[in-house]
Amino acid sequence: MEIIRCLLLEPQLIIMDEPTSVLPPSAVPALFETIRQLADSGCAVLFISHKLEEIRSLCHAATIMRAGKVVAQVDPAAESAESLARLMIGRDIPHPNRTRSKPSGPAILSACGLSVAPDDPFSAALEAIELDVRPGEIVGIAGISGNGQRQLAAVLSGEQVLPSGNGGMVRFDGQPVGHLNAGRRRALGLAFVPEDRNGRGSVPEMSLEQNALLTAHRLGFVSRGLVRHPEVAQFTDDCIAGMDVRCRGRQSEARSLSGGNLQKFIVGRELALAPKALIAAQPTWGVDVGAAQAIRQKLVDLRDSGAGILLISDELEELLETSDRLHVMFRGRLSPSIPREAVTDALIGSCMAGDFAAIPAMAAGKDQS
Repeated sequence: MEIIRCLLLEPQLIIMDEPTSVLPPSAVPALFETIRQLADSGCAVLFISHKLEEIRSLCHAATIMRAGKVVAQVDPAAESAESLARLMIGRDIPHPNRTRSKPSGPAILSACGLSVAPDDPFSAALEAIELDVRPGEIVGIAGISGNGQRQLAAVLSGEQVLPSGNGGMVRFDGQPVGHLNAGRRRALGLAFVPEDRNGRGSVPEMSLEQNALLTAHRLGFVSRGLVRHPEVAQFTDDCIAGMDVRCRGRQSEARSLSGGNLQKFIVGRELALAPKALIAAQPTWGVDVGAAQAIRQKLVDLRDSGAGILLISDELEELLETSDRLHVMFRGRLSPSIPREAVTDALIGSCMAGDFAAIPAMAAGKDQS
């Protein structure tokens, strides 16, 4: 809608900041054709995106920024995605070293007929959600933002608690937990990277060390009401070093960090808990290309250690690179599971438009090819 509104104004300059993040894959070519027509008519277009293939296919020139400074101006068509990424972060990009998943045993996290009314007017109601995440696998949730992903994460993590009679709609390690709050679910071995890093993922006014203690105090950092400060300090330092968080140390307030660095700290803190299961909502939001790849590798490593991971992301590339199988959300409904090797842009686009019936035929066709 925002894109259409801008186009109706017949602008001389249009600034597009990640415009494809709210579109299904099938709609992107039409948008790009419209942008090309705008440029041909004399309109200047400033296109901002971290999706390097989009830059290469659409833009006549690209300005690369790193740490707030311009580091290169290039013809993107003459560059590869890898060379553009190298310019962005100043080094080669590591790709996740993934092996075939080996899920074992019953589901560690599951939703059984989960139906929940929205908690605000802008959320989608969840309708009869069926979902299983087993130890040793990464299950991805795709979909256009606003189709119930945030609501699903809140209910599964315990941020939104169900009435006691509906507790069995969410199960963790075989036991009903829908009626338990987030703290009690964490005590059972569930970790959570929320989409909102300020307020939900951290307390902005508190230091990184204090934020670490709030989440990790169950690791034995509190004894008889007293905090074991050396252990908390070491845990926090390990989170900072392990995720290459750029800050002035563990006493830095969370709000003093850039969005990307705070995101890296939150992800590192949750991974350091060695959870049985992890819900990660938009875990690479706001981080650079290199850090995003590092986070994806750590998710794969956690999976290989035996944890079950639910990955909710607007980035289809991230889901395909990391997940073992996918679901798609549309207006609060969840599609059947799709094996990663059966995923195509056409299939995901159909599912994002609510056509879940396309899954059996299209997935079967992919398997036969």
